[in-house]
Amino acid sequence: MNARTDYAALLGRILLAVVFVPSGLSKITGFQGAVGYIASSGFPMPEVGAVIGILCELGLGLLILVGFKTRSAALGMILFLVVITPIFHNFWAAPEAEKMGEQINFMKNVGIIAAYVFLAALGPGRFSLDRR
Repeated sequence: MNARTDYAALLGRILLAVVFVPSGLSKITGFQGAVGYIASSGFPMPEVGAVIGILCELGLGLLILVGFKTRSAALGMILFLVVITPIFHNFWAAPEAEKMGEQINFMKNVGIIAAYVFLAALGPGRFSLDRR
């Protein structure tokens, strides 16, 4: 990698963390609300689902931010997103008024999965704990 790709990898990791770390934090501060939302999707054991969401969004998000165990964290986020995306953004079963919004969120997650695939394949760049 050269300096340009190292800076791009750092920026990409920061932007991915900005998406997920605040969401994980909000699940902690609003745990019961997160559990209620998860339960409304029909997800079994919503409390466990909320804890898994916190661990993935906050835990893996922070690992990716600092670039520690980045490839493994990216693979964990891919798995997390592959599981939750069709559950929480099932646009094919949404009421007509919600269909477009759910499809947009579904496709957004597909794009984020692609970013994590790149991160897992190419690594975190020089500005990471993995490279120290």
